Amino acid sequence: MKFTLDARTDVNLIRGYSPGAVRVGNRIVSRHCIVTADALITDWDAPSPAELSTEHLAPVFDLKPELVLLGTGDTQRFPSPQIREAFAARGIAIEAMDLGAACRTYNILVQEERRVVALLFVG
Repeated sequence: MKFTLDARTDVNLIRGYSPGAVRVGNRIVSRHCIVTADALITDWDAPSPAELSTEHLAPVFDLKPELVLLGTGDTQRFPSPQIREAFAARGIAIEAMDLGAACRTYNILVQEERRVVALLFVG
């Protein structure tokens, strides 16, 4: 699916997604990634939503978001209780959704200048 909203040009917007890839700005990313308004982290080593551990979340916690969107691929998968607990202990909200919903929600929230981080599992 391709997005066409161009309200802000000073932030990373997700321009499209498909099975196995997302387009952040003009860059196509074909691996799991972390997206914020001003950063794109493509060397994130999380293996899958099911195998996500607190060790994989260090770069996310360093960003100090108010909200994290967990895009879990083609279907919605909820994080483990340990992951939810790690976010709650830091006062960070986490929402799990499929990849498309995470991309769309991220674009809306980042344009509202919210401190949002998208964790996107693309494959």
